[in-house]
Amino acid sequence: MESSPPTITVQVKFAGRTIPVEVPTSASTAELKLLLQPLTNVLPRGQKLICKGKVLADAASLSSMQVGDGSKVMLIASQGLHQGEGPITKNSSGLAPSAKRTSNVKDNQTLKPEIISKSRAERWKITGVIALSGSNLKAVPEEVWDCGSSIRVLDVCNNSIEAIPQKIAALKSLNVIVVSK
Repeated sequence: MESSPPTITVQVKFAGRTIPVEVPTSASTAELKLLLQPLTNVLPRGQKLICKGKVLADAASLSSMQVGDGSKVMLIASQGLHQGEGPITKNSSGLAPSAKRTSNVKDNQTLKPEIISKSRAERWKITGVIALSGSNLKAVPEEVWDCGSSIRVLDVCNNSIEAIPQKIAALKSLNVIVVSK
């Protein structure tokens, strides 16, 4: 029987709410940013995480930056580096896919966590953004081509993709493609 790696829960403050995120104790800041993307709608490269007055370096492990269980981390989003219609705020009607969210209201009432179940392809179609940066891909996933005309941005940088296939023509509304190794 395999045991799961030990985890910590980090309390991320963003847009007037607190988002509890469970991560392995050995996780890096970059891994935390990837987990925050579907919860906040902010791309990892547009996230700045601050804990105890220090900006967390992407390559550093959370433990090396003294981020432990229950630590509070502030997320600051850079202007223009969001998926779809921008960041998910506490007043936003958009819900994050595949995530449990808990919000703190100013009068200290805690809302029940909502479980949202949307596939990443559904999320891509809704936001118009496919963000697969740094996903260790060797090829563009087949489900990308099924998104058709709803996709405006395709970000596949920092992967090992050698070539973009002719199927890219299926993405009729594609305005931006980000590709680099």
